[in-house]
Amino acid sequence: MADAPENTLESFSLAYEMGATGIESDVWVTKDQVAVLVHDGKVGPFLRRTNICELNCEELPEHIPTLTQLFELVGSDYPISLDLKDPESFQSVVDAARAFGGKAEENLWLCHPDLDLVTSWRSRTNAKLVNSVRLRNLAQGLERRASELKERGIETINLHHTDWNGGRVALAHRFGLLAFGWGAKYERELAAVLDAGIDAVYSDHVDRMMATIAEFYGADET
Repeated sequence: MADAPENTLESFSLAYEMGATGIESDVWVTKDQVAVLVHDGKVGPFLRRTNICELNCEELPEHIPTLTQLFELVGSDYPISLDLKDPESFQSVVDAARAFGGKAEENLWLCHPDLDLVTSWRSRTNAKLVNSVRLRNLAQGLERRASELKERGIETINLHHTDWNGGRVALAHRFGLLAFGWGAKYERELAAVLDAGIDAVYSDHVDRMMATIAEFYGADET
């Protein structure tokens, strides 16, 4: 979103062209059960906002893409990370991936902060599951959460980039988890999480991200 309107086919296409090895978006579901990619669950003028769940897909503004349109843009072999803002969107997301075919479903990374909700998805999909949280909200600490994720078959924990350091990444890896970080904007922030051993980073600044990764690992490793 640093270079184009967020959650649009324009921004997704630009990230893809810049070399991002995955795309992230937010998901809501329409009245007719279509998974759409938009940050907020409402559309329309400020004083006349309407919930997306109350509208059919064809009633939404044209700039809001469907998940199927994103699949059509990048294909089924490309990783797509989705923050399910509306938990009710889960089945529509999975249905869209299965309808598209190929490896679309297994290349999805489905994210949510509610551990029990994410756990309930495990038996219903072969997509990767991600618990997105803040360290300050883990009352029992990171080690306990990592243990719970392993027990529940959830592959990944996603924290704000400032919550990660080398020791915490190593802890996640000790439990067989992938460590993802979000929110890094500047080169120094990106370099810090890369140096900590992070497995993936979410950033609105794809050009900075790819340049920092190339500098850190070498151009052949991006």
